[in-house]
Amino acid sequence: MKLPKVQDEGESYVKQTKIKDFIIEAIKDKSESSSKFSPTYVKPYTQRIDNFKMSKGYQPPKLQQFDGKGNPKQHMAHFIETCNVVGTYGDHLIKEFVQSLRENAFD
Repeated sequence: MKLPKVQDEGESYVKQTKIKDFIIEAIKDKSESSSKFSPTYVKPYTQRIDNFKMSKGYQPPKLQQFDGKGNPKQHMAHFIETCNVVGTYGDHLIKEFVQSLRENAFD
């Protein structure tokens, strides 16, 4: 949001009308921007994955959690190998991946 200049060069004080205009413009900009849909979090996968249900009796693998401080490629390799060993593939991988993340790994 670009705000208008409140004080002109060389002025030692700001006129009341300028402050009023500034406030009105800031409120108008805020209300226009909040009326547009702007999600703070967007899932990195489609609705199909979100709707995917794990099969009855599915036992998730014990996953090593990643906090963002280690090697992400190594974590991915370990995650995929662990999941594949217990028969977790495709859509199951995507649903399980979030369980392998913690703390700063989400940022």
